[in-house]
Amino acid sequence: MAEAEVGDDVYGEDPTVNRLEARMADRLGTEAALFVPSGTMANQICLHVLTDPGDEVVLERSAHIFNYESGAAGLLSGIQLNPVDGDGGLLTPEAVDAAVRPDAMVMPPSRVVSVENTANTPGGVVYPLGRIEAVAEAARAHDLHLHLDGARLWNAAAAHDVPERAYVAPFDVAWVALSKGLGAPAGSVVAGPAPLIKEARRTRKRFGGGMRQAGILAAAGIYALEHHRPHLTDDHDKARRLAEALAALPPFDVDLDRVETNILVFESPSHPATEVVDTLAEAGVQITQFGPHTLRATTHRDVSMDEIETAIEAFRAHYG
Repeated sequence: MAEAEVGDDVYGEDPTVNRLEARMADRLGTEAALFVPSGTMANQICLHVLTDPGDEVVLERSAHIFNYESGAAGLLSGIQLNPVDGDGGLLTPEAVDAAVRPDAMVMPPSRVVSVENTANTPGGVVYPLGRIEAVAEAARAHDLHLHLDGARLWNAAAAHDVPERAYVAPFDVAWVALSKGLGAPAGSVVAGPAPLIKEARRTRKRFGGGMRQAGILAAAGIYALEHHRPHLTDDHDKARRLAEALAALPPFDVDLDRVETNILVFESPSHPATEVVDTLAEAGVQITQFGPHTLRATTHRDVSMDEIETAIEAFRAHYG
């Protein structure tokens, strides 16, 4: 990062950013790509370039855009979200068909179907490629655009041994995170056809995401892509080890079939989630409350397998 060649990215003059964008477009199989500061901005840029004010976006009820982006879609783009129940947190073609609005003056036009892969809230669950293609077919049948929230697309690709470009191909616009599993300090990349990315660049500026010597951050993204991507399955192994250990403890309910990647969502029916979070924090283990009795643990490259074993011992000491 300290040695990165930099320039003014607002004018397209940062050579390291340009190199990252070219590599990412090639990796994802798109015409162009755009470096942005955060995943939330990436999502909001994508929705903005695919919609007009008053349009509606169909997405699964647990989606990040609906739950964790501070109402940005309505604030920034004047659109509304139509959350629907999927199958275990994943959209289905049937749900898309049912959610599309009739062509009526009193209703908002359905415009976009948004998919989050992996699905965070259900526990880092991967969309099988066949499900993606079926949802895309349903969307196309109604002339809807398709948007991919690929914050953890790297994990999905690693878990199912599917090239990232295969997951991206059905979508009009997609983005991937350089932080999350890849471990870069910041940044995401939006990818798609050149005309959409040109409009995305203008939108990035409007949203306050134009940066100057951004090559410092882009260099970290390039390094993460080259050196960290091959090791993502190690994080999946850590999550599996933790899940199997917690499944053996009486207070916790763990659905092992849903532990595919680096996120473990589990239940503590007999203990409030706040109590479990506070108890484990005192032992130096950080987990997140996801509901009154629901918790989430996330593994990543900065947590070793030895530290997973330490966390397991802490769970056992208090809940064994």
